[in-house]
Amino acid sequence: MVGPPLLQKIVSMHAYRSHTCGALRPSDIGQTVRLSGWCHRIRDHGGVLFIDLRDHYGMTQIVVDPDSPAFRLANEARSEWVVRIDGKVRARPEGTINAELPTGQIEIYATEMEALGPAAELPVPVFGDQEYPEEQRLKYRFLDLRREKLHANIMKRGEIIDSIRRRMKEGGFFEFQTPILTASSPEGARDFLVPSRLHPGKFYALPQAPQQFKQLTMIAGFDRYFQIAPCFRDEDARADRSPGEFYQLDIEMSFVTQEDVFQSVEPVLRGVFEEFAEGKRVTGEFPRITFAEAALKYGSDKPDLRNPLVIADVTEEFSDEGVTFNAFKNVIKAGGVVRAIPAPGAASQPRSFFDKLNDWARSEGAAGLGYIVFGDESGRLEGKGPIAKFIPADVQAAIAMRAGIGAGDAVFFAAGEEAKAASLAGKARIRIGDDLDLSDKDQYAFCWITDFPMFEWNEDEKKVDFSHNPFSMPNFDKDAFLALEAADKDTILGIKAFQYDIVCNGIELSSGAIRNHRPDIMRKAFALAGYGEDVLEEKFGGMLRALTYGAPPHGGIAPGIDRIVMLLCGEQNLREVVLYPMNQRAEDLLMGAPSEVTPKQLRELHIRLNLPQKG
Repeated sequence: MVGPPLLQKIVSMHAYRSHTCGALRPSDIGQTVRLSGWCHRIRDHGGVLFIDLRDHYGMTQIVVDPDSPAFRLANEARSEWVVRIDGKVRARPEGTINAELPTGQIEIYATEMEALGPAAELPVPVFGDQEYPEEQRLKYRFLDLRREKLHANIMKRGEIIDSIRRRMKEGGFFEFQTPILTASSPEGARDFLVPSRLHPGKFYALPQAPQQFKQLTMIAGFDRYFQIAPCFRDEDARADRSPGEFYQLDIEMSFVTQEDVFQSVEPVLRGVFEEFAEGKRVTGEFPRITFAEAALKYGSDKPDLRNPLVIADVTEEFSDEGVTFNAFKNVIKAGGVVRAIPAPGAASQPRSFFDKLNDWARSEGAAGLGYIVFGDESGRLEGKGPIAKFIPADVQAAIAMRAGIGAGDAVFFAAGEEAKAASLAGKARIRIGDDLDLSDKDQYAFCWITDFPMFEWNEDEKKVDFSHNPFSMPNFDKDAFLALEAADKDTILGIKAFQYDIVCNGIELSSGAIRNHRPDIMRKAFALAGYGEDVLEEKFGGMLRALTYGAPPHGGIAPGIDRIVMLLCGEQNLREVVLYPMNQRAEDLLMGAPSEVTPKQLRELHIRLNLPQKG
């Protein structure tokens, strides 16, 4: 028996949909279709029900009137019910077109409806832009991910990774996979340990990074490696790093100089950011800034170059005999410095502007920010402010010249031990730039930070120690380096390394280095830092042995995928671009990890718990 034409057409359709909720257009008017999705919003307009039906691909308006067989179920449906709708595509009435929706010119007149997945009352509503506590959002992450912005962020993440992978392969890099279960590393953050059932009392570690494996891959004779690598570190959460795990674009290259690494990585990052910038500008050639220059001019080795302000050192000016401001004089006598932060146009700001900055400085643990305001209505260079009377006019003029300011501007000061003064000045630079609306936020401003110190003085242990990566090649004559003795403290502390960071908008995307591929230089570097041959052999014996069998000069870098996506999505927190993140206490609230295990599992692993006593 042959049924009615409509019934025949419906029977021949897919069980759940003939189209997605983002597919239908005016060209489909008159068709009988089947859609399935979530009830995003249900509105009752005088007895006629309107359902915004949503799926991964978009949204379609469904109309259900009281005469439709679908009306009874539609009247029962609530937000986030999963339903199947059959009906006919028709044009929206004049005046009801939604130009913001790709499907906004049509609607579906529902003839049949099936509840595929009724939803209970929602702990986190999907419709709307309400803010909810992060703990609640993470516990019900599957609901949070239905929200438009977060859903779009995760999809953009995938597109960004696809773009990175394509660009790396076009650059001659080959994708490798390195082990997840490996040996514990004695350097860096705490490892996540995995007990071995087959080897009682022994543990694997999840890799903090594939560092040693990618170097071994170069030693093995491969030339250009990359990997979208998962990394695991048992450390506290930060806004720019997820606790527990994160992903990085891991890169290593053989027979390269530092400049070769820059020339290979820069086009990849610039291209990805240009592709997803959505109208923002991207730095042309990434400027190179030494670590020392960054500390002086920006008060940070992660400078935000969207901010045009440049810090100046005015220690010499405040050392002038005519200056009687003893607070700074005493700092200088104790070996400290004074840094000046320019504030263009700030002379026109009310007194409250300066008071708020001083209050902010005190909240940062400083005594405050001294300042001088230059100029008056006539435009003459005339310093005023709380400390101006202690500084002669000629010194004020020298300070203004050093800071690059003139009439109508102001200058703020940070004084103290060099590192602390630099840090305060750097934070004040950002604050002043934002408060005066000087920072150009409509761009992605990249830079390379180079020439990191190889060693630093460990005041607690009264010894030379590594300041960054112990496996980096020193930027120092090799023969002279091998001839150094521990007594050559000043020379050792002055050695720079072939270490570099790449920074964008004040966020460190990555650290990298040209590796120390010479065993003799590695032994000397560890000796200068006070590590004996036995320690080097015990902790890094595998790498050391590999280097003795013919290692090429090699180097690399590892930009953070999560941070790249965070910047391109315009987010301030990594958890907004990670599919299933942990909370700040490294807990997975959705799946309940970490969790207790059974006594049987512990026995199989030959483990007995020794838990801290409560209370």
